[in-house]
Amino acid sequence: MATKLKPAILIVSDTASQNPASDKTIDALTSILAAEGKWAPPAVRIVPDNVPQIQQCIRDWADGADWHNLILLSGGTGFAVKDNTPEAVSPLIHRFAPGLVHGMIAASLNVTPFAMMARPVAGVRDKSLIMTLPGSPKGAMENLDAVVKLLPHACLQAAGANSRGMHAGGVKKLETDAADRPQSNDPGAGPNRRHRSSPYPMLSVEEALHRVSENTPEPTVVEAPVNSSLVGSVIAEDVYATEAVPAYRASIVDGYAIIAPASGGTTTKGVFPVASITHANVSGNLEPLKPGTIARITTGAPLPPNANAVVMVEDTALASSTPDGQEEATVEILADDIEPGENVREPGSDVALGSKILSRGDAISSVGGEIGVLAATGTKAIKVFQKPRIGVLSTGDELVEHDDPRSLTGGQIRDSNRPSLLSCLSSWGFPTVDLGIARDTPASELEHALRDSLRGVGRASASVDVIITTGGVSMGELDLLKPTIERSLGGTIHFGRVSMKPGKPTTFATVPFKAAGGSSASSQQERQSKLIFSLPGNPASALVTLNLFVLPSLHKLAGLGESSQSLAAKPWLPPQLGLPRVAVVLTHHFPLDPKRTEYHRAVVTASRSDGRMYATSTGVDGVGQRSSKVGTLAKANALVVLRAGRGVAIRGRLSRH
Repeated sequence: MATKLKPAILIVSDTASQNPASDKTIDALTSILAAEGKWAPPAVRIVPDNVPQIQQCIRDWADGADWHNLILLSGGTGFAVKDNTPEAVSPLIHRFAPGLVHGMIAASLNVTPFAMMARPVAGVRDKSLIMTLPGSPKGAMENLDAVVKLLPHACLQAAGANSRGMHAGGVKKLETDAADRPQSNDPGAGPNRRHRSSPYPMLSVEEALHRVSENTPEPTVVEAPVNSSLVGSVIAEDVYATEAVPAYRASIVDGYAIIAPASGGTTTKGVFPVASITHANVSGNLEPLKPGTIARITTGAPLPPNANAVVMVEDTALASSTPDGQEEATVEILADDIEPGENVREPGSDVALGSKILSRGDAISSVGGEIGVLAATGTKAIKVFQKPRIGVLSTGDELVEHDDPRSLTGGQIRDSNRPSLLSCLSSWGFPTVDLGIARDTPASELEHALRDSLRGVGRASASVDVIITTGGVSMGELDLLKPTIERSLGGTIHFGRVSMKPGKPTTFATVPFKAAGGSSASSQQERQSKLIFSLPGNPASALVTLNLFVLPSLHKLAGLGESSQSLAAKPWLPPQLGLPRVAVVLTHHFPLDPKRTEYHRAVVTASRSDGRMYATSTGVDGVGQRSSKVGTLAKANALVVLRAGRGVAIRGRLSRH
């Protein structure tokens, strides 16, 4: 499908029409359409429960040249007195679509018997397919999910597409195209109706990383003052010197400014009166140096007019002092080969005015060189890529704070993930927010914690760009991350399983989010996409997957890999983000997993004798590298990539993965 289909979403609600920020359904429906990849961003309106206004919106979107393929209405489909949406829509439909209605009701009945009280309507007006959905975000999502795979086919047919060509692949192809996308367990359905195996396909690490890169937004450009807070930032546009360095002819040494003769002229030796003194902090105009005199000068000070060279103090001797004995009266120059320009920095010789001093994509290091050149050239502010703000949330009823003074009871465990992940993120230079622990019960606590983090309320003093959670991503009845993201937040899960060890249930999702401050219906279309990395709860798994999947995404958000030189040289290659890769020599046998690539915690050191890197496991005995074994994290500074295989990786072998 070369051109994406045009959808529109109409919210029918007295409350939302007065306060658009209260609506949650637009986000939920938009995320479902976006996940299909066949729909353009939807047009959005919010109206009260008013039949003429509802009908006018439908006519605006269905009639005329700028018509929309799909019109979704949410709200006003129940039995309440004000629920008039079916009555508003039905007179406008030219051809009804009862099959879509039956499909939505059947899907809802699998969730709640109250679906029998819904009054959905579906049909075609001219070339537009119109459908009504429940007013609650959850109900609207369930109904749209039930039919969303069929809608592109239905919309194309309604628009007059060639049916013969569309059916060329046969019914089987249409059924395959319309198959349900992976969907998490419904927490309300009970454990007897949950999935017994994950509905999410198993991806390779490479495919998972590709999806992370694909769905990580481009970096945001901001202007920032030049100070130490820039350390770790990446420059967003080339920076040019606004001042030359030096801005004047300056002395390189402590000594005496002289008028050196041209090459082949008279000697510079002799005794000369000291006419003036020039310091580096001099202000105002300097008196021109007269022939036959010299001026005492300090390093970095400007040369007086007419002076063209500087004699080092080591090449002079005091000839006489002033009558009070406090100052030099005359000085003897001992060197006779001083040439014009000697020991002088010309204006702009260090940094020329208007020259490029830093390039887009350059990182500002803690060494100080980049800050120094910016300060030296009088640069007061530059454009950089904004560092993403990351919130870290642990989940689980069994967790207690790591510093809780009370003894553990029952199945309690101390939360080690949050402190270790926060320290790792801080060491990378990213601002972090400790979001605390979200309990599994009640189920709403996790949803509230995630929403608060996105909005910047509660423990999050400001909205975060990325949320990292640990725990709750496996197949248990209290593993609520996936259903909360999909069903409550309207998010899209891009992968839910990865073929790796440890970290198999690692989950990556995006959640649509509306920035605070929007008060009009048009602002409903201004959505942001926030990232959620849901990492396994076992400590080793969490830290390994943080390094493997989260770090490349953070690097992209921070602008790393945006170097103008690298992009110009090889624009077809994606930037190399995340951990650097080096070849290592194994100091002992490493066991292999027969099915999955293993990321083995290890200590890598450089040999002084041969310059090669050597890797030693942090634990191969007993339970070895089990994902719950916290001790294997201590001292580890690398992950040895061991491809799936039988037996062991041989000691002394060079590992290049």
